[in-house]
Amino acid sequence: MSQRRVLFGASLGQWNGADVGNVPGVLEIAAAADRGGLDMFTIADHLYFGDKLDAYSAVGFLLGRTSTISGAVIVTNLPTRPAPALARTISSLSALSGGRVILGIGAGAIWDMIPQLGIPRLTPGAAVRAMEEAITLIRALCGGGEPVTFDGSFYQVTGLQPAPAPAPPIWTGSVHPKSLAVTGRTADGWVPSMGSDWLSARYRESRPLIDAAAVEAGRDPAGVASIFNFGGRITSEPLAQNRDDAGRWIGGSARQWIEEMTAAVLEHGAGGFIYRSTDDTPAPVAVASFAREIVPAVREAVGRP
Repeated sequence: MSQRRVLFGASLGQWNGADVGNVPGVLEIAAAADRGGLDMFTIADHLYFGDKLDAYSAVGFLLGRTSTISGAVIVTNLPTRPAPALARTISSLSALSGGRVILGIGAGAIWDMIPQLGIPRLTPGAAVRAMEEAITLIRALCGGGEPVTFDGSFYQVTGLQPAPAPAPPIWTGSVHPKSLAVTGRTADGWVPSMGSDWLSARYRESRPLIDAAAVEAGRDPAGVASIFNFGGRITSEPLAQNRDDAGRWIGGSARQWIEEMTAAVLEHGAGGFIYRSTDDTPAPVAVASFAREIVPAVREAVGRP
């Protein structure tokens, strides 16, 4: 089992992004996560929603207001951000922040809305092939070296100079078998969709496909971390039931969170957690509690500070 550092983060909003009308709250969540020693803040990417903050504008601004935490778009809606431009964006953020950036990337969400931006619709298979080309090209355009010429089905560049900043960790939000195979072949991490955790059927059925593709590509499957969106409420007293009837985690006391997350790492190989509060507690307060009461104890329990 890999002994990589376990990562802990906080989400800046819901699945569909951070609200334009809640800028003070978004800023304070990021600040609380940074003060609390978390590893990352995350934000979703859906340019077709006018009431949501643009993900990369938000990440760049927040990296400038924080000191140690990394920023991640989970996940970049690739059809709306062409790979060569995305490579320049991510390498610039890396250079400006001292490497405090993670690239989450996906083949495209809500395809019924993407064409509203004037972007041609791709079939699911084509979108996955475009994602794999994009990951390959973005890596080539980071880290210096000789000019890059790439002649793919979806991306073509000729003699393009790579940026000197190295490529950041690349995570995907893959769902279906073909995109899961791309994750195994090319990515550093995987964020299961719909808040699925290590006990879910989605994880049990999907992770073996990633591992098999990694092995076939000559990679160590342990090199692809599983990073879970793990929302819930932190209660002052233990809950008699920590999961709902569908098996989804709903929360509990700090001790119950610690026990659950420690088991996830030691027994199921979890590589990280992205926290989102699901009750009426103000999100910055909940994030501060998560960082103060839960994360240090999990780090100590798993022996990976």
